[in-house]
Amino acid sequence: QVQLVESGGGLVQAGGSLRLSCTASRRTFRDDIIGWFRQAPGKEREFVGAIRWISNSPWYGDSGKGRFTLSSDNAKNVVYLQLNNLKPEDTAIYYCGVAGSDDIPKTAAEYHYWGQGTQVTGSS
Repeated sequence: QVQLVESGGGLVQAGGSLRLSCTASRRTFRDDIIGWFRQAPGKEREFVGAIRWISNSPWYGDSGKGRFTLSSDNAKNVVYLQLNNLKPEDTAIYYCGVAGSDDIPKTAAEYHYWGQGTQVTGSS
């Protein structure tokens, strides 16, 4: 079983940036996907984006397009989520999970091995 640990969250003013990390305890299968989701209070977990270990090619959900950037360091088993130009509506707990699929899963139910999450708060 693999364990995921998210880190890098914090409180930033609107327009600021953060880099989140998702560190895996061991490498999962080479064609596995690491996905980032976020969950605000009272809302469902929302797809932000995902990246496949083998190709390092990112996909973004609507919430991640334009201001967020995914990358990975395969040697360190880490996936990064760069958050730029943060807004108050980006406030949420950000989670990462693992999925094995030919397509890019965009629902939380398709992922497993979730970490504990990291809190991101954008202040106005």
